[in-house]
Amino acid sequence: MNNTMTMTLPAISLRGLVIFPSMVLHFDVGRERSVAALKAAAAGDGKIFLVAQKDAGETEPTAENIYSVGVVAEIRQLLTTPDGSTRVLVEGLFRAKTMRPIPCRDYLKYEVKQLRTRGTAMSPSTETAAKRALKETFDLYASMSPKMPRDLYESIMSEEDCGRLFDKVVFNIMLSVEDKQKLLETNGTLQRIRMLIAMLHDEIEVIQAEIEIGEQVREQVDKNQREYYLREQLKAISRQLGDSDSPAEEFDDYVAKITALGLSKESEEKLINEADRLSKLSGSSQEAAVLRTYLDTVLSVPFNKKTKDKTDINAAAKQLDKDHYGLEKVKERILETLAVRTLAPDVKGQIICLYGPPGVGKTSIGKSIAKALGRKYARISLGGVRDEAEIRGHRKTYVGAMPG
Repeated sequence: MNNTMTMTLPAISLRGLVIFPSMVLHFDVGRERSVAALKAAAAGDGKIFLVAQKDAGETEPTAENIYSVGVVAEIRQLLTTPDGSTRVLVEGLFRAKTMRPIPCRDYLKYEVKQLRTRGTAMSPSTETAAKRALKETFDLYASMSPKMPRDLYESIMSEEDCGRLFDKVVFNIMLSVEDKQKLLETNGTLQRIRMLIAMLHDEIEVIQAEIEIGEQVREQVDKNQREYYLREQLKAISRQLGDSDSPAEEFDDYVAKITALGLSKESEEKLINEADRLSKLSGSSQEAAVLRTYLDTVLSVPFNKKTKDKTDINAAAKQLDKDHYGLEKVKERILETLAVRTLAPDVKGQIICLYGPPGVGKTSIGKSIAKALGRKYARISLGGVRDEAEIRGHRKTYVGAMPG
């Protein structure tokens, strides 16, 4: 057979599969046109053109949807299974390129030309170096692939023919259809081996990353399981000792209350860390009492309870006039504040200071403001207070510290 020999053959477009010369494999055929192509080839000289299609989801590919380079294969076995599907065993013979489609109603048919391997012939030393480099890279890849059958590994490592070594390796590794098609279309054994080694190194890096991620996940799972086991042991010991409020149970209770507050991530982590510190302290220690008071105080703050302000200035003016006669300057100042909040709701709230002798209406005007805004009114009497710590709170490290 010479370089320019062409032949007309039935063809099958393969979905998600690229076959190489010297490879023997079997696959199921379900499409009617593909079954018809197999039967036509079997009725002739047994040769069929196998070519990958570009879109695996295409059920009836046309000439534009398949690659131009495929493999001429020989049908070794053709049988029909009990469920009605067709299974075929083929052996790849040589690479071929489509020249033109041949009109055929029942199946794909192409005029194809055999592709000879072109390029500079390898010297014995270059061929030996190429085989050694490919085998070493494949050995590293196989060491990371526990599913690699031992007999297949030994068959590849014992192969001495450079071309067959390439075909065996490329057919038994995880590569995309696009990458395998590039290798099939590349001329020159040395060029194909270089490209395959580069692809193997890329695949090895992916496998290494998957292994590292898997180890990290396993370590985290093991750590969580160990912590859970130890906490359950601690709870059991506390129950045996008759301690109804064990540190582990108290910690879990605090964590549940903290997460229910809906705080920011930083605030939540801070409180959980404080609860974790508390769980590791002796129940009778002074620091434990301080931390417990701190956490109880924070958890008692109604973070999620909010009121919606009424910003109707006319309604506010009516409410102020209804409750008080006069006080024009005070009312005007309050309405100005409400107007600013209406125009710029993101501006931080202002504090209004009312001063004057007893009985002039400071407290009652505060009640009117609360009614106008639709807010709850809280009155805190500071009569007789001499220490500012009673307002802003004491440092939590003080014995008997109060929040203020």
